[in-house]
Amino acid sequence: IVTAEHVKAIEDNLDALNEHLAPLENFILPGGSHLIANCHMSRAVCRRAERSVTLLAETETVNQAALEFLNRLSDYLFVVARSAARITGVDEVLWEKG
Repeated sequence: IVTAEHVKAIEDNLDALNEHLAPLENFILPGGSHLIANCHMSRAVCRRAERSVTLLAETETVNQAALEFLNRLSDYLFVVARSAARITGVDEVLWEKG
């Protein structure tokens, strides 16, 4: 069973990874390397799971900590992708207007 402690643990890890990253100034697109793209794909799958659980919660009782964990996990996977780019020296793919 997912608990508030699990949510806290992933938030702590998220904060630790974020400490080594530059602040966001642009939207970041999936890509750069297979590793980075796979992290972004995992994040998209996690977001889809979060939407499904949110929809389920409209009619059934769900574990709210699990729903919150899915939300934080998707953020974590985004930061893992950014960290992988930094560690491997691969430029992040930035969205450019136009």
